[in-house]
Amino acid sequence: MDFQSSLHQVPDKEEGISSNIKALLIAIVLLLIACSSTLAEEGKRLKLVFNDPTYDFQLQRTLGTTLAGGADINECLSTAHKISEGDGESWYTHWRELADRIYMVGEEALTAGHKATARESFQRASNYYRTCEFFLHGNPDDPRILESWRLSRNAFRKAASLMPYHVDVIKIPYEDTTLPGYFISQENSSEPRKTIIVQTGFDGTAEELFFTRAFFALKRGYNVLLFEGPGQGGALREQHLYFRPDWEKVVTPVLDYALGIPEVAPDKVALIGISMGGYLAPRAAVFEHRLAALVANPGNSDLYVQDRSQLPEMRNAPEPNNQYLYKAMEQSIGFRWFIQHGMFAFHSKSPVDFLLALSQYQLGNLVKQISTNTLCVASKGDHTVNIEHLRLLYDQLQSPKTFMLFTEEEAAANHCQMGALAISSAKIYDWLDEVMAQVK
Repeated sequence: MDFQSSLHQVPDKEEGISSNIKALLIAIVLLLIACSSTLAEEGKRLKLVFNDPTYDFQLQRTLGTTLAGGADINECLSTAHKISEGDGESWYTHWRELADRIYMVGEEALTAGHKATARESFQRASNYYRTCEFFLHGNPDDPRILESWRLSRNAFRKAASLMPYHVDVIKIPYEDTTLPGYFISQENSSEPRKTIIVQTGFDGTAEELFFTRAFFALKRGYNVLLFEGPGQGGALREQHLYFRPDWEKVVTPVLDYALGIPEVAPDKVALIGISMGGYLAPRAAVFEHRLAALVANPGNSDLYVQDRSQLPEMRNAPEPNNQYLYKAMEQSIGFRWFIQHGMFAFHSKSPVDFLLALSQYQLGNLVKQISTNTLCVASKGDHTVNIEHLRLLYDQLQSPKTFMLFTEEEAAANHCQMGALAISSAKIYDWLDEVMAQVK
């Protein structure tokens, strides 16, 4: 039975749910998961191992960092073939076994004085530890979430101490606490340089950003500052900071910190937002005008694209609506993960609470206040958002702007071009190089 058919078998007159709210919930569910199966239905989705698009994309996400040293091909494929599809415990067990094994290779190499092998092993172990806990968030109190994240962070920091760059572990002053991050600069160079601030999105970590973004920027001579805001990485898991819609209150302290670093050229700082960061970074740029460039990958002006007039009805009848959404979660791995992780990262008590919180993430006319030269990136096969929706931010912008579309022909149609980071980084950083060259 396909997911759409199963949705419509839920009784129309389920107690407490009007036909209007049921129609809205169906629309929400279908919008959020439809793109994950679109390419499969058209016969275009590049399947590696799993039939389920969510499982296969997460495999591609990990495997795609091979070029940057975050994975090795056969390690990933052999692990994937051991996993029982749809079983989050199986996913955790086999990725954790791989991560532990590769981490021990690094420890043994370090003891023997083989620093290159140690660095490479710690890098891969870090990414495998991140991967293993992906489907555990249905129980936010599961101790393996924090444990796996800490192992990922610690393995990365061991690798960082062996890298041919200066990698500083930083704590960025933020309200009454700090935000975690890394400042990575060129070795044997203290001159002010062009610098990229990179932030992740809904579920990534700063350590993962090294493999997907920083690795390529450093080769082009940039300094890179990676940070985690509320709802992300260690800020979420260790500090219990949760997503907030006024993201400028997060980015401005990060930019203040960056501009206080002597190695940062103050007029050549760019901000890159990845995944949900493709909304959060533009939100910050509405209020923050010290940036030389902005990259939104994918560019997004609204994380909740449904009719907001129905939200009061959802708010006033939470329990029957929650039950409806829980039934929908049973039909789709991707939708179930989306709701579970959203509740975890937004600190929401129920699916309805999460969707109501998500509805606050809308730029509207604020887009017109962005003055920064902006690159809006889109991927034709993005499973997280409809391609037509991705043009909305670009169309609304009144600042200098560029729209960049990645396609199946480039093998780069995945969300954030995962699995095609060579062409992604080449085109995005070539654009950024040209923008930075115009700054006097």
